[in-house]
Amino acid sequence: MAENGDSPVRVTVVGAGLAGSEAAWTLARAGVGVDLVEMKPARRSPVQQLDGFAELVCSNSLRSDDPLNAVGLLHEELRCAASLVLTCADETRVPAGGALAVDREAFSALVTRRLSEHALVRVEHREVEELPAGPGLSILATGPLTAEPLARALEALVGPGLSFYDAIAPVVSDESVDRTVAFAASRWGKGEGDDYLNLPLDAEQYRAFVEALLAAEKVRPHGFEEPRYFEGCLPVEVMAERGLDVLRYGPMKPVGLDDPRTGRWPHAVVQLRREDVAGTAWNLVGFQTRLTWPEQQRVFRAFIPGLRNAEFQRLGQVHRNTFVDAPRVLSPDQSLRARPELFLAGQITGVEGYVESAASGLLTARAVLDRLAGRPFRPPPDTTAVGALHRHVTGVAHPEGLAYQPSNVVYALFPPLAGRHRGKGARKEAYAERARLDRKEWIG
Repeated sequence: MAENGDSPVRVTVVGAGLAGSEAAWTLARAGVGVDLVEMKPARRSPVQQLDGFAELVCSNSLRSDDPLNAVGLLHEELRCAASLVLTCADETRVPAGGALAVDREAFSALVTRRLSEHALVRVEHREVEELPAGPGLSILATGPLTAEPLARALEALVGPGLSFYDAIAPVVSDESVDRTVAFAASRWGKGEGDDYLNLPLDAEQYRAFVEALLAAEKVRPHGFEEPRYFEGCLPVEVMAERGLDVLRYGPMKPVGLDDPRTGRWPHAVVQLRREDVAGTAWNLVGFQTRLTWPEQQRVFRAFIPGLRNAEFQRLGQVHRNTFVDAPRVLSPDQSLRARPELFLAGQITGVEGYVESAASGLLTARAVLDRLAGRPFRPPPDTTAVGALHRHVTGVAHPEGLAYQPSNVVYALFPPLAGRHRGKGARKEAYAERARLDRKEWIG
């Protein structure tokens, strides 16, 4: 539509997180001018620490990169669509076995640079307190921690939002991990075979750790709030409340990890994943928590072998995420039914996860491009990973009568397979192959 910064067509994108960054990039690559508005650095949400775009506030992992997994298939589709988020993730990745994990500071810096240097992107650093006014098109991608004035304005238009509680895992410095306890290994030897540090626990140590978790002081929500958590990111102590062995079958599972000192799997294990390429800091995998900060330091140092002298670069915390009832308030093209010139993208629509947020940003930008071209919205095929997320947001993937809740991309959101497929592996292969056949025209 244009080849320079004076594009006659401009779209406002509010929020430069994963969804907003992806949306801005998709529009700019198509020749549309973008006014990208980000409130940082003047104001940050309670969980943000960096000034750059696309900040990863929870884990530094974009989860499995195996294309037979639903999220790995989504990675593959975004790469085919020239996604900014996946391109930058691949360029800043750190060893993480079969997962795609990144150096979060390098990743944010690279996304920021790519967008800031694009001729069709104008960046504004200011807080938006009211919904953008037409007649031009706008994308609201302010995430689940949308600042209160803007959240109130959106709520006045569409009704009360829905919410759940999310949690963040701690990060420890490399030099404070006891290497006489930790052993380097990836589950089943994936990746380079030694991408993670593993802290083994025997049965007695594991039981003592679980008991300490249950007894530790937690951050309590306000009396008027119901502490509902996203099932895909439960606090470690909430999992412990569900039974003694729940953690051993969850984030502390020892399967596929041979302790070189015994030649056997430990009873349980705490895995540490690199935060950066140099390995100067490590994330406690799956250890998102609502323990108070003093209790985190006390319990993790005293009851996790190898962390007795741990130096915490970041402590875990709980935050409330807000999203809209998308099937009720959004049209299929992600625009608000009450304000068709205003589109939503990212976690505020009810997708959950970094990659899902990026996919939502790409999908919404493509819907805007359809609107600008004067053609009907062209949704992705239902059988693709992006299409499955679209099925979720529009309510198609859910039984009638169930309350709308956030979701990662999972095969349960896809249309059922035709025919019979024996075993989980065969079903995954069938889902992936069907998606590859059906996505070509839409991605192209």
